[in-house]
Amino acid sequence: MGTEEKKEAGHQSAPAMRGIWHQRGLRMVSGVNVMVSCLLALAAVLLINIIAHRYVWRSDISRENQYRLSERTLEQLQTLPVDVNVTVLMRQRHELHESVRRLMQEYRHAADEASAPGRLTVEFVDPDRDLAVIRRLSQQFDLSQPNVLIFEAGGRTRYVEASALMEYRLDMTEGRHFSRRPEAFVAERVISSAIQSVLDARQPVVYFLSGHGERDTMDFGTQAGYATLARILRRENMDVRQLILGEHNAVPEDCSALVIAGPDRRLSSGEVARISEYLDNSGRAFIMLDPSTVTGLEDLMRRWGVKLAHDVVVGLTLTGRELIINNYGEHPITRRFKNVSTMFYTPRSIEPDPQHAAADALHVDRPRVTVLAKTTSEGWAEFDLNQLPPRYDEGVDRAGPVSVAAAVELGGPDDINIGLRPTRMVVVGDSYFVSNGALQSGVGGNLDFFLSALNWLIERDSLLAIGPRDPGVLRLDMTRREWRKVYLLSVGLLPGVLALIGLLIGWLRRMN
Repeated sequence: MGTEEKKEAGHQSAPAMRGIWHQRGLRMVSGVNVMVSCLLALAAVLLINIIAHRYVWRSDISRENQYRLSERTLEQLQTLPVDVNVTVLMRQRHELHESVRRLMQEYRHAADEASAPGRLTVEFVDPDRDLAVIRRLSQQFDLSQPNVLIFEAGGRTRYVEASALMEYRLDMTEGRHFSRRPEAFVAERVISSAIQSVLDARQPVVYFLSGHGERDTMDFGTQAGYATLARILRRENMDVRQLILGEHNAVPEDCSALVIAGPDRRLSSGEVARISEYLDNSGRAFIMLDPSTVTGLEDLMRRWGVKLAHDVVVGLTLTGRELIINNYGEHPITRRFKNVSTMFYTPRSIEPDPQHAAADALHVDRPRVTVLAKTTSEGWAEFDLNQLPPRYDEGVDRAGPVSVAAAVELGGPDDINIGLRPTRMVVVGDSYFVSNGALQSGVGGNLDFFLSALNWLIERDSLLAIGPRDPGVLRLDMTRREWRKVYLLSVGLLPGVLALIGLLIGWLRRMN
């Protein structure tokens, strides 16, 4: 190679080398930029996490704010005096499992953010998988079925069945079958009430009157025993005791509610006087009086505005031995009984005394008597107790609707003595509806009716003001003809139009 050729190659290699170095510099600068961008992104992520950890912002984006806690619940969680443990024993395939899980997360978060002395712990247990935990819980809490919520605080326990967290509505289909659909999600109200009940250091004491043939809380017999009911009440954090009035000068002062369950012998005048004195001093009583019995309480019931008759109420029945009630009055006890059937067994009528009703109309200070359960117009009060099967006799029997349960209240918000604790009483014309056999059959809402009435008597449901939530179910109420139109539009018309547009576009492209 000549000298000129070498010079020309040198002149050509210098720009090439400068280009190579320039490209290398660009790649290095790009790499540095990428590295710096990654470091900045990492710093931004760390900064966002630090800010998110220090400043938590939560928002409920569910339909109708289904999981947003009310102010009353937040106030309750901010003042927890002791630790509260909640065990959610629910199968994962249960229809309410996900809703309960999300709601309990809100409870736990609100309790963690509060500065209360007590803490709220929540544990989810799957009955199908956590067999060892299930065995321990069954021994500790005497569990008989899954899908329950267990609340513990200070040695007190409260059980809530999962079915109580949702209110359902029964609709009759075209084939005359009933379908159940969710109507209101009341889990917050039920859970907050359960927490409040275990926080209450004063355990309600429920006395069952004894000595006159009443139902025995120690009797495990199927027909007349109340051992199952007593077991449930103790599981609901209530102290169940027996009371023989002949051994006491008065009803004990620690009595939260006095239960008189189906006496078949007459009470002495002294015992009736003690019960009357107890009621006059803001007492609470749950009285169940069977037909064909004279107990000595008739005059006392009349004084409190309740009318008793020597009859048997007849109405809707399956076998002829029970009375199915689906018709309830407007009262806090029966607020959740719109689609629940309660089964009574040959009850007697329990109705407001017309004289007291007239006195109420004149604004006289009289007990307020509210009908709790009654038959439809097809039922009647049968006065011939020996007539089998019962038959309505015009002019002898009394046509329906006939009441079989009533609530009595004297005092309260409408009374001039607003500071006094009101007297409350529930009277039912049957004592068999919560016997061992009736409760073990699991038919109807008998236990729910009894517990709702007892909780009203002792003022245990203190958080009933928490409103229900929409269950978040989207319903389309359309006729078959409207469904057919929607089907043809979505399956036939819209795909056909899209296919025609596609064919037209393809044809135009071929033409061009």
